Amino acid sequence: MSSLQPGYFDAMFRGDPDPWAFRSSWYEQRKRELLLASLPRRRFASGYEPACANGETSAALAGRVDALLCSDFSAEALALARQRLAGLENVRLARHSLPADWPQARFELIVLGELGYYLAPEDWASTCQRAAASLQPGGVLVACHWRHPIDGCALTGDAVHEYLTRAMEAAASVSHVERDFRLELWFDEAAA
Repeated sequence: MSSLQPGYFDAMFRGDPDPWAFRSSWYEQRKRELLLASLPRRRFASGYEPACANGETSAALAGRVDALLCSDFSAEALALARQRLAGLENVRLARHSLPADWPQARFELIVLGELGYYLAPEDWASTCQRAAASLQPGGVLVACHWRHPIDGCALTGDAVHEYLTRAMEAAASVSHVERDFRLELWFDEAAA
């Protein structure tokens, strides 16, 4: 099975600027607040959020990260994120296709939200390796994924997190598992 292509997401965002109801859904709002509350520090110097979609989580992260890079491979999603994040001088947007365009930088915070299952297993494995390699010592990687099967996707959210555990070579420091989603955070307190 191959990774879903940008056209799939472009069509989705053209049809609805908030296809997953990031702005209006209590489920999405609560999940975002849990993700932010799980972060072990108030501030981070640098952060990366691939698959930023329309920028709702990015806007919340911008208040906690001095220099935040947000990316998506959908041009439609990026256009919406630009509107949502306009005026936030600490946020930079880029069009990235993963794993090939993973940035050549190191980050204190990496946020992988609702992303892994849209990639083919080998692409997700490579993305996990790149994320682990680009995390600064003492940095934080947080991931949150839907746990149910998704049509057209080879991996479930649980499988996505298993790949991350292998790449991070450690169990998550924080693990919050509900019927619908799994939120986990990797943080090496000894290196902080």
